[in-house]
Amino acid sequence: MTYSQTIAEALHTATATLSRTTTTPRLDAELLLEYVTGLPRASFRASPERELPAPAGWALQQLVTRRLTGEPVAYIRGVHEFWSLPLEVTPAVLIPRPETELVVERALAHTDAHERPRIADLGTGSGAIALALASERPNATLVATDASREALDVAQRNAQHLALTNIDFRRGNWFEALQEEHFDVIASNPPYIAEGDPDLDPQVARHEPLNALLAGVTGLEMLEHLIDQAPPHLDRGGWLLPEHGWRQGRHVRDRLVRKGFAHVRSHADLAGHERVTEGMV
Repeated sequence: MTYSQTIAEALHTATATLSRTTTTPRLDAELLLEYVTGLPRASFRASPERELPAPAGWALQQLVTRRLTGEPVAYIRGVHEFWSLPLEVTPAVLIPRPETELVVERALAHTDAHERPRIADLGTGSGAIALALASERPNATLVATDASREALDVAQRNAQHLALTNIDFRRGNWFEALQEEHFDVIASNPPYIAEGDPDLDPQVARHEPLNALLAGVTGLEMLEHLIDQAPPHLDRGGWLLPEHGWRQGRHVRDRLVRKGFAHVRSHADLAGHERVTEGMV
C-alpha cells in the first residue's frame, strides 16, 4: 500500500489480496477498514474518494496479513454482532453464528407468557444466548454456565458493557453449576461435531476452541447428555432447546421422545437446515 490513497483504492487492494483466501473478500476488507478508521461501512460508499490517513493504511495492511493466515475477522476486530448486540469475542470463545439466533427465538416464544421466567444457558461461551435473552426479557432470571474461566470472563465483560444485570454467571460443567434449581427453559449450543469430521472447516479448527466444537466420536455425546440430564432441572411445562448439527435432528428428536419429552419438534434455520429441536417435560 502507498502512503497516499483513497478509501476506494485501499478497499480495492485489500479485496484483491483477500480474494486468495476468503469467500467474502469485500466484506472482510470493509470490516477491517471500519475497525482501523472507526468510520461506518456506509461512509465508504458515500465518500469513496476520501483520502485514507497513512496510519490507517498501514494498520489495514497489517490486519489483511493476519486475515490471510485464516484468522477470523471477528477475532481480529475483537467484536462480533449477535442479535444486534456487539459482543466481545476472543479465541477463548466460539464466534456466535446466525443460526444460533434460532435458539433465542424459540426461548422467547416459550417465555412470552411468563411474568418472571427462569432460563439457563449451558456452555454460554461469549454469553451470546444469555445476553440476547436478558436484553429481551429484563424481568427474567438467567443462569449462564461454562466450564472455561476464560470464556466466563468474556461473557461477564459483555454483560457489563451492555449493562445487563439479570444474569448469574457460574463456572461449571453443564448441569453441575445448577445445583437443584428448576427452570422454565434450558437453552444450549453444545459441541456437536464429531472428531475427524471432514466437513469441519480447517480454519475454524485452527482458530476456534476445539473443546467448544468437538463432542466426541459421534458428535452426539453432549446432545445426549443434555437430553438425559435436563428433566430434573425443568419445571413442569419447561422446555429444553439444544442447537445441533444440520444432520442430527432425527437423532435428537428420537432421544427426546425416549426420555419422555412431549411436543418434540425441530426448527430450521434460514438455509432450511434443522438446527434446533425442542421438547417439553
